Amino acid sequence: MTGPSLPPPREPGRYSVSFVCLGNICRSPMAAVVLEAKLEEAGLADRVEVSSSGTGGWHAGNPMDERAAATLTGAGYDPSRHRARQYDHGRRTAIDLLLAMDATNLSDIGGRDERVLMFRDFDPVDSGSDVPDPYYGGHDGFEEVLRMVERTTEAIVVALQAEHALR
Repeated sequence: MTGPSLPPPREPGRYSVSFVCLGNICRSPMAAVVLEAKLEEAGLADRVEVSSSGTGGWHAGNPMDERAAATLTGAGYDPSRHRARQYDHGRRTAIDLLLAMDATNLSDIGGRDERVLMFRDFDPVDSGSDVPDPYYGGHDGFEEVLRMVERTTEAIVVALQAEHALR
C-alpha cells in the first residue's frame, strides 16, 4: 500500500471516510462520488460510509459545481445526489478517517492527528501534496483533479481491504 496506515475503525466491520475542501462543490464531493463508486465495485459499499463537507458554508444545500458534475458524468460517475454542507467540528469524533484536500483546509479543521490526514497522503504519484482548487480555472483543472481523485481513492480502497479486512 502507498501512503500512511489507516486509523482503526471505531466500530468493527464498519468504516467512515469524510473529505473536506473549501466550499464542498468541487474537490471533496468529487472524491466522495468516486470513492463511493470504487467501494461499490469492491463490494464494500455496505460497510464504508462516505461523506464530504466544506469549511465555508456559503454553498450549503447547493448541488455540485456544474463543471465538476460534468467531469464526473463524462467519466461515468453519478454526481446528482450531492448537496453541499458545511463541516461540523462535532462530527470529528464520529469519523474514522477525515481527509483534507489542501493544507488550508487541514488548518481550518484543526490540523493533523491520527484520524485527520491530507487526502493526497494516499496518492501513489505525489504523496502529501494539495489537491489544487479547480474552481477559478477551466475544464482542464477538473480533469486533473479527477485523475488525482481516481488514483488516490483506489489506494484508499486497497488500504481498507488490506488493513481492515473489509472484503
